[in-house]
Amino acid sequence: MKAGIIGCGNICASYLKNGRAFEHLQITKCTDRHPERAQAKAEEFGIEAVPLDAIFTDPDIDIILNLTTPLSHTDIELRALENGKHVYSEKPFGLDLASGLKVMETAKRKGLHVGCAPDTFMGGGHQFGRMLLDDGMIGKVVAGNAFMLNHGHEHWHPAPGFYYQKGGGPLFDMGPYYITALVNLLGPVKRVVGMSTRSTDTRIGRGVNAGKRFPVDVDTHITAILEFACGAVINLTTSFDVWQHSDLYYIELYGTQGALHFPDPNKFTGDVSLCQAGITNGWVIKENRIFIYNDNMRCIGLADMATGIETGRPYRCSGELACHVLDVMCGITRAAEEHVCVEMTTTCERPAAMGQNLRYGQLD
Repeated sequence: MKAGIIGCGNICASYLKNGRAFEHLQITKCTDRHPERAQAKAEEFGIEAVPLDAIFTDPDIDIILNLTTPLSHTDIELRALENGKHVYSEKPFGLDLASGLKVMETAKRKGLHVGCAPDTFMGGGHQFGRMLLDDGMIGKVVAGNAFMLNHGHEHWHPAPGFYYQKGGGPLFDMGPYYITALVNLLGPVKRVVGMSTRSTDTRIGRGVNAGKRFPVDVDTHITAILEFACGAVINLTTSFDVWQHSDLYYIELYGTQGALHFPDPNKFTGDVSLCQAGITNGWVIKENRIFIYNDNMRCIGLADMATGIETGRPYRCSGELACHVLDVMCGITRAAEEHVCVEMTTTCERPAAMGQNLRYGQLD
């Protein structure tokens, strides 16, 4: 299937590089509201730069790959669907649940497919951890912790302003990685509670943004409790207000027979550590020699979607999964604002596990 990119920013090169690995996918065209960006990427990767409006009606394009900033995601997704294109988007799926549901309803009405990042949970570190979990190494999961802690992006990102506007903040920016990883491990979320705050209403740039000021319109420290349909209760904290942290980081699950520590869900690889009941030597690092996608393979979710469309099988980074993750994030935001417990109104299937001992470029 042939895909066309809208949005030639920082993440674009990863998709263009990695997309070459998969037989069911070919990224052939790109566009951007700044034509010079599209032209630069087209020359670098040997594809065609086209005008923004033209890509929606291009008969050679099957899938629109939406790499725009969050404020534009829903409009791009709907426009692509109305023009008969499947669509795969960078996260988040939308700014509110109503937008996400509208995208899903439009896709169903048009008989089209929708997918959404993140796809990092398809990486070797996370799939190896899931295998250990599914093999019962820690028994039934009772509880867990997930932490995403840093001090924001204004010291390194060339255009960090949108991280502090609606659709940004640590929950909507990084939350999709953590919540998607948790759904991959535990299945859908049932209900949430949350609280939030922010350290300042103005961010002062450092490094490449020294002297610049960025208004903050969203909370930048959010703590939530997620109750999953399987019964597990997970603490989730996402923050742009932490200068330094201890080793208590990423994702840990606690079960009736032990505990598992998972790698950074923003990456494809990393160590998995296991601690089992009755064994006194504490955490033991388990080495992955089974799952191969351990490099930066952003685009594997799009390739999996293209394969699913062509073969008729479900694909892992589905619109249903992305819409449920959006529901969870919106529920946490509402819970923090209104001081209530919020029930999820959506659900999804737990994504299928990746196959073991695949060849590079293989998905099944």
